[in-house]
Amino acid sequence: MEIYETKKRPENEFFRIFAEITTYMAKELKNLTKRSENYSKWYNELVSKADLAEQAEVRGCMTIKPYGYSIWEKIQRELDAKFKETGVQNAYFPLLIPKNFFGREAEHVEGFAKECAVVTHYRLKVDEETNGIVVDPEARLEEEYVIRPTSETIIWNTYKNWIHSYRDLPVLCNQWCNVMRWEMRTRLFLRTSEFLWQEGHTAHATREEAEERAKLMLKVYADFVENFMAIPVIQGVKSETERFAGALDTYTIEAMMQDGKALQSGTSHFLGQNFGKAFDVQFIDQNNELQYAWATSWGVSTRLMGALIMTHSDDNGLVLPPKLAPIQVVIVPIYKTLEELQAIKEKVAPIISGLKNAGITVKLDDDDKRRPGFKFADYELKGVPVRIVMGARDIENGTVEIMRRDTLEKETLPLDGIVEVVTGLLDDIQKNCYVKAKAYRDAHIYECTDYNEFKTKIADGGFFLCPWDGTAETEAKIKEDTQATIRCIPFNVSQENPGTDMVSGKPAKFKALIARAY
Repeated sequence: MEIYETKKRPENEFFRIFAEITTYMAKELKNLTKRSENYSKWYNELVSKADLAEQAEVRGCMTIKPYGYSIWEKIQRELDAKFKETGVQNAYFPLLIPKNFFGREAEHVEGFAKECAVVTHYRLKVDEETNGIVVDPEARLEEEYVIRPTSETIIWNTYKNWIHSYRDLPVLCNQWCNVMRWEMRTRLFLRTSEFLWQEGHTAHATREEAEERAKLMLKVYADFVENFMAIPVIQGVKSETERFAGALDTYTIEAMMQDGKALQSGTSHFLGQNFGKAFDVQFIDQNNELQYAWATSWGVSTRLMGALIMTHSDDNGLVLPPKLAPIQVVIVPIYKTLEELQAIKEKVAPIISGLKNAGITVKLDDDDKRRPGFKFADYELKGVPVRIVMGARDIENGTVEIMRRDTLEKETLPLDGIVEVVTGLLDDIQKNCYVKAKAYRDAHIYECTDYNEFKTKIADGGFFLCPWDGTAETEAKIKEDTQATIRCIPFNVSQENPGTDMVSGKPAKFKALIARAY
């Protein structure tokens, strides 16, 4: 209580206490658990302290806070533009799916049955005895609905009304929405019961066209994740065990986090004619014959936020690639008087204007309720790529101090040409984030043909390229012994003469990428 009794204290004493409080708060902001000590705890603390998200009242759900959502908006905006470049259009389909739809595609319902949340009633009422709120037993739905875990069923039931002739194809739709999968073990962004995503669903006249679309969308994902998120990925095809429920093939991009674990960062599925047949989506082809439509689906989710955090961030907080940073440059004035602040504002005005004209988001933080030390810690924690500091001495010298978040390097530079310097610096930070992540990943990719060696090394993380006989039995054995899974059969690895399976001793069919994963 003592610190609030400001009327009893001299003015300079108030400011001394205020400085002590803000200094303490700044230290607490950056007081993160070290990654090397507890990676999981570091991640959870960072998500919270950087104001990205928090646990919601509903079990397994999250509230995405404004700063976190602004990053998601950038992801969404860029991906949306890339989808549209390939001819995709956005649409929206119902949240509630009739339960009977799931029974029409056997593999699909088996894959999602355990995660489905089901709506059974449409009304609540006040219980007269307890005065509490209860479900009205008389308001039971005639047909129960599933809250969408994914939308293949409802969309293909709709496509039946849209598709009659080959002239109606292809149908290239995407929707941005939320989905519900009742997860038992959750972690913010990485695995939550409700999450945001996009799901593309396309219908085609031929198998070849559908397969080409599925592979094209995987390339779109890989291009975005590497060039905007600065995360290197390995593209490949999933094993039969790991593929999407109801798919003939699932293509994936796999990224490595800083603890050596894999994160599936995007998938694209070739669904064959399974959903066309299940929902009777037929069309008259050019030979006047009746055919079933061929299908794909593909999606990425707010899991990408987890990938962004875990790939680049450090013990000081977030490290954001400039292309996805909500604030790319922050300017912090150091001043004692309002006259000094006004002089600084006049000096930085052309810098702000120049940066904005270059398409760079910039913030001047002249909030006098937060001391510079607190601001430095806060923006460092939130991963703002470039910080510019100007004080009274800088005005005299015609200089500014610039710090880059990725390396924490500081430099005092002349004001002249500073816009061009910052623009180039942002490009360099973007490239450095990718180079650093790729160097880490490449240093932790191992070729292994000895199962005992594999079981020892996998505990420390990493990607392992191993010969695999292609059987589900061997795949299950690896998972049981090591908790590792076959992430994919990578496209960029030669599959000629893969060798001998390290588990079964049988001739290998593939060289598979194996890792522990989130």
